[in-house]
Amino acid sequence: MSLCDPRIESQSPEAALSSFGSGSEGLTREEAVRRRAEFGPNRVEAVTRIPLWRTFLREFSDFFALILWLAAGMAFVSEGANPGQGMAGLGFAIIGVILVNGCFSFWQAYRAEQALAALRQLLPQVAHVRRSGETLALNVEDLVPGDLVLLAEGDKVPADCRIVAAWGLRVNLATLTGESRPKARSAKADAAAGGNVLVARNLLLAGTLIVSGGCRAVVYATGMRTEFGRIAHLTQTVGAAESPLQREIRRVSHLVALLALGLGLVFFLIGDWIGLPFWANAMFAIGIIVANVPEGLLPTVTLALALATQRMARRNALVRHLPAVEALGSTTVILTDKTGTLTRNSMAVRELYVAGAHHLAAPRWPRGADLRLRSVARFCHALKFPGGQPSGDPMEIALWQFAGEIPEPGGRIGDMPFDAERRRMSVLMAEPGGGASLWCKGAPETVLPLCLSWLDGDAERPFDDAAWQAFRCAHEDMANRGLRVLALAWKPVAEVAGADESGLRLCGLIGLEDPPRPDVREAVTRCHEAGLRVIMVTGDHPRTAVALAREVDLIRTPAPVVLNGEEVRKMSPAALQLALDAPEILFARVTAEQKMVIVQALQRKGEIVAVTGDGVNDAPALKTADIGIAMGRSGTDVAREAADIVLLDDHFATIVNAVEEGRTVFENIRKFLTYILTSNIPEIVPYLAFVLFRIPLPLTVIQILAVDLGTDILPALALGAERPHPDIMRLPPRPRQERLLSWPLLARAYLFLGPLEAFGAMMVFFHVLGAGGWSPGQQLAVADPLYLRGTTACLLAIVLTQMANVFVCRHPLLPTWRFPLLSNPLLLLGLVVEALLLLALVYTPWGNLLFGTVPLAGSAWLYAMPFGLLLLVAEEMRKGIVRGRQGAPLPRS
Repeated sequence: MSLCDPRIESQSPEAALSSFGSGSEGLTREEAVRRRAEFGPNRVEAVTRIPLWRTFLREFSDFFALILWLAAGMAFVSEGANPGQGMAGLGFAIIGVILVNGCFSFWQAYRAEQALAALRQLLPQVAHVRRSGETLALNVEDLVPGDLVLLAEGDKVPADCRIVAAWGLRVNLATLTGESRPKARSAKADAAAGGNVLVARNLLLAGTLIVSGGCRAVVYATGMRTEFGRIAHLTQTVGAAESPLQREIRRVSHLVALLALGLGLVFFLIGDWIGLPFWANAMFAIGIIVANVPEGLLPTVTLALALATQRMARRNALVRHLPAVEALGSTTVILTDKTGTLTRNSMAVRELYVAGAHHLAAPRWPRGADLRLRSVARFCHALKFPGGQPSGDPMEIALWQFAGEIPEPGGRIGDMPFDAERRRMSVLMAEPGGGASLWCKGAPETVLPLCLSWLDGDAERPFDDAAWQAFRCAHEDMANRGLRVLALAWKPVAEVAGADESGLRLCGLIGLEDPPRPDVREAVTRCHEAGLRVIMVTGDHPRTAVALAREVDLIRTPAPVVLNGEEVRKMSPAALQLALDAPEILFARVTAEQKMVIVQALQRKGEIVAVTGDGVNDAPALKTADIGIAMGRSGTDVAREAADIVLLDDHFATIVNAVEEGRTVFENIRKFLTYILTSNIPEIVPYLAFVLFRIPLPLTVIQILAVDLGTDILPALALGAERPHPDIMRLPPRPRQERLLSWPLLARAYLFLGPLEAFGAMMVFFHVLGAGGWSPGQQLAVADPLYLRGTTACLLAIVLTQMANVFVCRHPLLPTWRFPLLSNPLLLLGLVVEALLLLALVYTPWGNLLFGTVPLAGSAWLYAMPFGLLLLVAEEMRKGIVRGRQGAPLPRS
């Protein structure tokens, strides 16, 4: 808490200084040192971070990794009890998978955090402070309550301050409130604020920007006690939400674990029942578990997400957390800020009302039609020109740019600065031929009553009731369309001394806006086509919000539901949820907590919510949402810390591109999940046949790993790198209850593709054994050359059918020939590498030694290849039948 009355805004400047024991000379150095020790540094404390080593270790302890640790442990135990069976190699291979996967995940997250750290430049590093009668440049961390700070145009406010003297002061509060229009601030007491620091006219809040004028202010809150710090703390205390992909991977892991462990136990009991030796039975159980656990799943998921992050980085989206890629693809609602997200966060002149008619500011309005109007716009300002470029209030910059190059009159000889009460400013300019003129701009409500006439081209008309009514209607019309309206006027001045603003001649009205980004409308249209609901949540005025929403096609109906923050605050959770049922709704004048409440209400409705924003006020909602998206250029440090994805170009359209990538990731994960799970069946069936029919074991555990961790990895990764389908953004978001591991996927992998591969593998195994003179019931030693040829042939058949399987897995229903091989170069590379690995397993000494294989004759290859063709033909027939029944050109996978 601060040293002063919490209603500091209601005090006079003198009382505010006195309550802090400060004055025009500032604090003494000794008192400043004492308060620094008491209140601590003026900084927003970062949330306690998990140590790097713990983050690293956590990558090796997720549930799926624990299953693999268990399998590795069982392999080592089996090797210790029954040496020479190759189980130690199996254990080390599984551990290698865990290490590679964990290290890769950690590296991706670490790289994203390092890239984000380069964006952290929000609060100023130096502040000018009066202490013991001297003006010092101090590090902002050394500010204490009671310090007297000097602020000027372009400065960021370093702490929460009470203004004690001001001149032409205007402040941009967008980082805290989301409102784009600068606000006037003065030193006068403001009892009407009622304790609301966001509206108090004599308070400056940390992190906001001085856009014009200057002031002296006394610091009343520092660090985490500031409004900035309060919102940052709210962000840090909100728990991170689990992404949809994380939930699905956890679910798949649990299902696979139960299936693998259950089958392992069941077949261990069966082996014991039929009299298998204990360690042979244990090896058999481990084989069942290993065959059912798709060891390549986690590395492939991680690599697929990493590839997606690289593609998104090329499209200017920095992914901080890998699962955020897919989470964005599952989004059903986007809550978007207005200022800086949909708009450019810069003012521009949009419309004029001159000579009794409306005109677009550019390009159709002839600029030479009214020199007086443009002269007021060009020279009535408080701008500075460092390096020849205007600096100051964005509204005044917009007017200056709109006016263009015009002859400059004589120099400025006086001014009446903008004041919060007057709501206008005027300048006195010397005329080239002698004399002077007064140029005025301000709110129409304050300028129009001062006018005696209005300019109709070169003619001057009396400002009578009809003119008053015409200009008032023009003002209301422009305001209702979300424009900020200014009245511009002038008059000749006979005597500079004592000149006032009465008797003005009205030049016209100018409407300004914070224009939408040029590609926002198209991006919003793509969202509509994709079935995404986009809701604007802003701190700006409702009329401004509605006008912009119509311009970018965010709302299309004549009467959308518009709720302000106060209405949201008074609503019960149930009432807010019901209000969100409206087909079109937007929120204005919303605070940070209220934005978070809206996110939570949507989540209770079963929506997957993405939130975009750039300000400190957006951070709690960014953290609460399923996916938080912050602006990288204009965004604040707190917003970027809370977000899952940071847009490096601040374009709303980039979000739509990221949604497309996210949807593609989910579909691609299903593709390679189908591919990986298919090989489980030909890996399990040999063990079932071994137990049930007492034949030689057709496939060893180490050969299973050769498939799961060797030949299958790159083709599976290639499926994870498939490009977005052209129509993927024309599909509605998938239902929240739709599973990654769905029953159609399992049926296709386990009941159709898998049995086809198992049939081919067993047929090739028996063909090689039969050709070598084996007969049913005959047992073969592990080192018997015939047995080694048989297991090698079984492995060969599985890999060859998997090479065919990768083609049919590119889409669950569309035919293979619709996807050219060269459209995914990684797929071609994967097939080449898979073939080379297979040759290495079969024909190199180290492959024979490690995996228990032997070279095969060409006849074995010729016998195995048709089974790959059989799988291709059978799957294409199945796809054709299903397409004919559904009649859908692009079904969801």
